[in-house]
Formats: sequence, C-alpha cells, structure tokens
Amino acid sequence: MSLLLSSFVILIAVAASDIIAKSVPHISSTYINLLMGIVLGLIPFTNHLVLDFNDEIFMAFIIAPLLFFEGQSTPALLIKRKIKSILGTAVGLAAVSAIVIALVVHQVFALAIPVALMITAISTPTDATAFDSVIEGRTIDERIKKSLKLESLFNDATGIILLQAAFLWLQTGQVAFGKNVLSFFYSAGGGIIVGAILSLIVMAFRQFLVRSSVNVISSQTLIYLLTPFCIYFIAEGIGVSGIIAVVTAGLIHNSETTRSRFSSPRQMHLGLELVNFANNVLNSFVFVVLGLSLERIVMEQRQSMENSMRWLGIGVLVYVGLLAARYVYGRFFITDRTNRSACLFALGGVHGTVTLAMTFSVLSNGVSQALFNEVVLIETVVIILSMLVPTLIFKAILPIDADALNKSDQLKILRNEMVIVGIQHVKTMNLSEKVCEVVIYDLRDQVQKNTMKAFFRQWQSVTTDKATLTSIQSVDQRRALMQAFDAERAFLYDLAKNHMVNSEYIYDIFSEILLSESLVLDPQNQVI
Repeated sequence: MSLLLSSFVILIAVAASDIIAKSVPHISSTYINLLMGIVLGLIPFTNHLVLDFNDEIFMAFIIAPLLFFEGQSTPALLIKRKIKSILGTAVGLAAVSAIVIALVVHQVFALAIPVALMITAISTPTDATAFDSVIEGRTIDERIKKSLKLESLFNDATGIILLQAAFLWLQTGQVAFGKNVLSFFYSAGGGIIVGAILSLIVMAFRQFLVRSSVNVISSQTLIYLLTPFCIYFIAEGIGVSGIIAVVTAGLIHNSETTRSRFSSPRQMHLGLELVNFANNVLNSFVFVVLGLSLERIVMEQRQSMENSMRWLGIGVLVYVGLLAARYVYGRFFITDRTNRSACLFALGGVHGTVTLAMTFSVLSNGVSQALFNEVVLIETVVIILSMLVPTLIFKAILPIDADALNKSDQLKILRNEMVIVGIQHVKTMNLSEKVCEVVIYDLRDQVQKNTMKAFFRQWQSVTTDKATLTSIQSVDQRRALMQAFDAERAFLYDLAKNHMVNSEYIYDIFSEILLSESLVLDPQNQVI
C-alpha cells in the first residue's frame, strides 16, 4: 500500500510539473520536474507519503522499460553500422576514464583505490533524457547527438560491472583483473544473448497471434508492455545484465514494428500511443524522483557537508576528469575530430538517473554508513554539475533551434487556416440549422475556439436529450464532417505541393485529421 501511495503522489507531481512546464516553454521540462521533486521533499506532508529510494525497484520498474522503449526507437541496422563507435564510447572510454580518474582521486585525496573506483564507476553511465534537457531549444550536430544517444544505451552495463569489481576489491582486498574481465563479458554478452532469445520468442508468439483467429488486442498489448519487465527479471536472475538484455530486446522489437505495422492497425496504433505515453510519464517520473532524492540527500547530509568539504572537492575532480577524458576521446574519434566537436561530446556526457540508482545500491553491498553518505554527496555534485555546466555553455555556443522555437506558432496558424476552410465548406452544404451548428462546433474544437460556456451548453443539450439528432441528421452530420475533413486535407496538400510550409508540420496536422476521421467512422471508436 505504501508503494502505491508513493507512486500516486509522484504521478500527481508529474502531471502538475508537466502542465507547469507547458506554460513556461523557455525552460526545459526536465528542470521543472526536478524543481517539483524538490518541492515535494520540502513539504513535510508529501515528503512523508513518499517512500525512501529503492534502487532495485527503480531499475526494474522505471529504467528497464525506459531503455526498452529507447532501444525500440533505435534501428538495429544503426547499431550494426555504429558498433565500433559504441564499443569505443560505452566500453573503452567508460572503463579507461573510470580507472584513470580513480587513480587520480586516489593520489589527490588519499582515498583507497577500490573506493575511488566505486565512485568513478557510479559516475560512468550517461543519461540520454538528461542530455535532451540541456540542449532543448538548441541545435547540435546530429552525428554527435547520435553518438551520445548510442553511448547512453550501453554504458550502464560497463558502469555496473566496474562497480561490482570495486565492491569485490573492497571486500577481498584483491584486484582479480582476469575475473572481472570475464565477469564483464559474461554479463554483457549474456545480456545480449538472453535479451535476443527471449525477445525473439515473445515476438514470434505475438506475430503468430496477430496472424491467427484468436488474436485479442488487449492481450497482445499486455504481453508487449510486460516484455521489458519479464526480460529484465529473467536476465538478472540468471546473473547477466538486465539492462543490456532489455536494450537488445528493444532493438529487435524495432525491426518487428517496421514489418508488421499494418497486420493489425488498431493494435499497432494503440501500442505506439502507449509507448509515447509511457516514455513521457516515466521520463518525468525519473526527474521528479531525482529532485526529491537530491533534496533528501542535502537535508540528511547537512552535518557531513558542514564537517568536511572533501566530498565537494572529489565531486568536482571526478566531473572535471570525466570531462577531460571525453574531450581527449572526442579529439581522436568523434566525427571531424575538431576542438568544437570534442567539446560538445565532452559536455554531452550528462549523468542522471542510473547514476542515482547505482549510488543507492552501495549501501546494500557491505559499505559503511559513513562512506555511503560521502559517496551520495559526491555523486550529487557530479549529477548537478553535469547538468548545470552544459546547460549554461550550450546556451552560449549552440545556435537557437528556430524550427523548434517557431513550430508551435506555425502549427497554430496552419490549424486556424485549415479550420476556416473546413467551416466555409460546411456552410456551402445543404444542412439543417441544428446539424450545421453541431458540425461547426466540432470543427472549431480542432483549434480549441469553443468557449467553456459553449461546451457546457452542448454538454447540457446532449445530457438532457433536448437536442438529440435524428438518425437522418446523424448521417448528415457524419457526411458533413467527412467532407469538411476532405477540404482541410486538400488545403494542406496544396501547401505541401507548393512547398509553402515545412512538410513536418503538414504531416503533424494531417495525422490529427485522420485520427478525427477515425472517431467519426471507426465502428469501435465511433462517437457519433
């Protein structure tokens, strides 16, 4: 019950923060989510309702589905083409930078090497969603952006293996290099194999169902949504990387989606909408939790923060070290190897939720409370710096994304012009006054031009049965709407044909018209 209540409170915070973010478009929604999490922690009543952070629950029920959906949005062919780059950034860069920086931290702060490695291993994973937040409203070289996205998909496993090696070293006093290398290949390779086999089995079963007479959309959707959880738990149970397994499963499902999208259009459309919904909610959920956790960390560790500032020095050194390592790598291996590309790649290594989850896993691995407190403070510094520094620098050096900035206004203008065309067409039709009024109301709803008063008047007329259309009038209403939609589509087609408007905007609005038509025609979703 406590877990359900915690989730409910956080989801309410997610909904509220996303609404607020919509009203302040010049501030990334991620920062609004973070701020909402901090507010949630500052209010004693809400803070009391939310349970303490649990890394296992977080990884299984938030990170696993997020990475599965992210993997699904990545073409498998792209992974095949970029495999050398992925191995270089997600394995080579991650491992070498963690080890080198651990040695530097050991020398500067006289910290035991296994403890230093533990700290740098936790700082290894990068966060694609956090990266998107720091470049919001700016344009960046697509090649660099793609490299950063692919890196973030796979470097979690490297960080987890290094962390496990640090725990083993700390507990036994032995490096066990050979064992750790074998452990890495077993965990990562096993994750790929398990993820591929299980996802192929699930995919084959779902494809068999969709081509049979016993296909049920609700069951298919449930199987799909449960896939990342099942694969993660099985992989972790076997002892291989659950993270790599779900990413692999997502990549395989990407290929499935492209070649079976028309076998059951309703099922496919529902699946895509659910993925988009889950992605948006989970991403916001993650940063609300991050904000709440950071607030609790600061409040709980105030005494430690005041007694010694070593944690701040280590945090800054780790972040600067990672930045330097990424810059050097970028100068030799990223795109055109220029100073600018290397700087963008270095700053793009933003840390977030997986780092937070790995931080909280430290306490369950035999680490003392005092050491855990210090690690928490250090990683908090790394997370905050990795988000704050690139946000400020990118605002200064990256050009404004004019298309993204103007898109909302352009779409609004297009919709208004389109609806005017649709209404004008309806007025030329031979319709009764009642049908014409209802149809024009529906068309005006496409641009939210109906007032609350108009809505409640329409709602009252439908509720009290005062203005129910006859069967013949309902047919007229349906035909009028379809003809209005045809006129709207023709208007958009002419704009696209004459290259007067960005095609992306046309497709966006065109798809909305098709969805509106489905509400008129589809017997399973018909609301007329």
